[in-house]
Amino acid sequence: MDASDEMTDFDVAVLGGGPAGSTAAALLAKAGRRVVVFERERFPRFHIGESLLPRSMKTLERSGVLPEIERAGFIRKHGAEIVAGCGTSESRFYFREGFRPSCETAFQVPRAEFDKILLDHAAKCGVDVREGTAVNAVDFFADRVCVRTEGATISCRYLLDCTGRNAFLAGKLGTKRAYAGLDKIAFFAHYENVPRPEGIDGSLTRMVRAKDRWFWMIPLTETKMSVGVVMDTATFRAARSSPEGIMEESLRELPVMVERMKAATRVTGVYTSGDYSYRNAALHGPRWLAAGDAAGFIDPVFSSGVFLAILGAEHAADAIDAALSDPQCAVRRFAAHARRLRKVMALYLKFVRAWYRQEFIETVLSPREFFGVVPAVNAVLAGNTGAEFALRWRLALFHLIVTVQRFVPLCPRLALRPPIPS
Repeated sequence: MDASDEMTDFDVAVLGGGPAGSTAAALLAKAGRRVVVFERERFPRFHIGESLLPRSMKTLERSGVLPEIERAGFIRKHGAEIVAGCGTSESRFYFREGFRPSCETAFQVPRAEFDKILLDHAAKCGVDVREGTAVNAVDFFADRVCVRTEGATISCRYLLDCTGRNAFLAGKLGTKRAYAGLDKIAFFAHYENVPRPEGIDGSLTRMVRAKDRWFWMIPLTETKMSVGVVMDTATFRAARSSPEGIMEESLRELPVMVERMKAATRVTGVYTSGDYSYRNAALHGPRWLAAGDAAGFIDPVFSSGVFLAILGAEHAADAIDAALSDPQCAVRRFAAHARRLRKVMALYLKFVRAWYRQEFIETVLSPREFFGVVPAVNAVLAGNTGAEFALRWRLALFHLIVTVQRFVPLCPRLALRPPIPS
């Protein structure tokens, strides 16, 4: 059948039903658009990335799914804790103390359950959700897009790629680019009976920064915790050990982790994720946009992955909705989406690169409050994208302090590893 003979079945086809795809689909459906989601897996399914940021609460509220998330009983997250691997310094960042906070909490979420809530909500909003359906090909025409699966071909006016790290369109276009200097690998598992503090401190994401690696500890339930370790891929290869061996050896080598994990029992296998720091050089075309991990993924630190997915999905949904109402604005709105998303990703990329520099850790673990610099950093950790000038100049000052710390010890130097016994 010639493309001109195809009927336009949908306004929008969304590839991928993760947080980005389901959020965008729900927002478009609530705007009265006809939307189909193609998800190759069947939910629930295991996924990593279990910590949300407060800024995402606005988008989830707008999509109408927030009450369902609140009813699910997830742990309400109040902030984060950063700990030096040498055990000599730690600092807690509560979202409520950030620069002009608009929301003071988020959630720690088992992704299998969280993602299913989002996708089911999209279906309740009227989205045609097709799980277990892989997309084989996409054909672009002047006035529509044809999406081919094993069992059907549908056409739509616009396409949104939310296929995660598979990055369907980036693979077809050859536009996936690695971030230089971020060749990392992560090992993670779920553990039972990891002790944690009472009250809101028990809700914090804990990040332990050692000399050549760092650990995350994310409480998922009253007894279960996600624990991961991130290191250079070259370090893993040189160790010549299994993922289980690397995980257990890393936990044993750091006293601050030994203390936290002494009564813990691993209840899952050890999962591995590598080669994950990349960007998509092309975020839009005449009839398509990319959002979520299909647009890029930086690093697990600061829990920016799901946040950027939900934020990008909201912007993409707004751009597509505007284009459906006025096709003449499509090029301008799609380009604006790409610029905005790149700007936010650049903000977090700068923080990620700084995280792997020792002077960054020394600075954040010895915070000297002046000009609101510490609350500004806290705001970024909560998902503030730095649009206000009052926040931007404070962040610039913070990065300047970090740079000076490299040469002049404004803050105490840290070993980031336990002392060697004499």
